[in-house]
Amino acid sequence: MLSAGAVILFTAAVAAILRGQAQWTAVPALIWLHLATILLATALTPVMLLGRRGDRRHRTLGTVWVVAMLATAAISLFIHVSGPGRFSVIHLLSVYTLVQVPILWRAARQHNVARHRRAVHGMVIGALLVAGFFTFPFHRLLGSWLLG
Repeated sequence: MLSAGAVILFTAAVAAILRGQAQWTAVPALIWLHLATILLATALTPVMLLGRRGDRRHRTLGTVWVVAMLATAAISLFIHVSGPGRFSVIHLLSVYTLVQVPILWRAARQHNVARHRRAVHGMVIGALLVAGFFTFPFHRLLGSWLLG
């Protein structure tokens, strides 16, 4: 279920980006960096969730996923749609991500599979799917590109 959500979100984001091609030059580099890191994490999510766990490939891709999630969250703290220096509710997910990702990383390193799994599922639901799907309504960039 989480993998399907990630695939749908990734597909919608790529479709929105392609539809918004006429406005690409108006998008700040910080937004492009944010999109690149979150698209990487979103693309890796089904690979990680559906693939074999615990082997070298899983650990390597997991490291890339962790770095992408941390980068996405850190970058988002500098994106202020409401105006310079104004934080929104979505920024709470960024802080949550910056706290939770090291916890899931540590759980994996300590071979605490149950805690790692719970933390990953929480991150995928909250920081990827919920945050991702809320980028489409409310006249946000991807939503305006995809939905017009």
